[in-house]
Amino acid sequence: MKYADDQEVRVGDVVGLGDDRGGVVVCDIDAGVYMPSDPESAWGYLKRGVMVVFPSYGHIYYENEMEEDAFLIARKRD
Repeated sequence: MKYADDQEVRVGDVVGLGDDRGGVVVCDIDAGVYMPSDPESAWGYLKRGVMVVFPSYGHIYYENEMEEDAFLIARKRD
């Protein structure tokens, strides 16, 4: 999955949406990558897409594409 600016969405990305600049991509179901806080056992049934957790909005699931207003702020540092 990609952001509107064509960058790949990755687990650990910090994402903005509206006034909320603290979203975190917690799983990439397509790639089978999950953060410990949001394991496959919780979200694997969705079969595809990504899950982002925002402080203001909670969990938001994107099945096919990210909405245009969602944008990458920073990549997770290893």
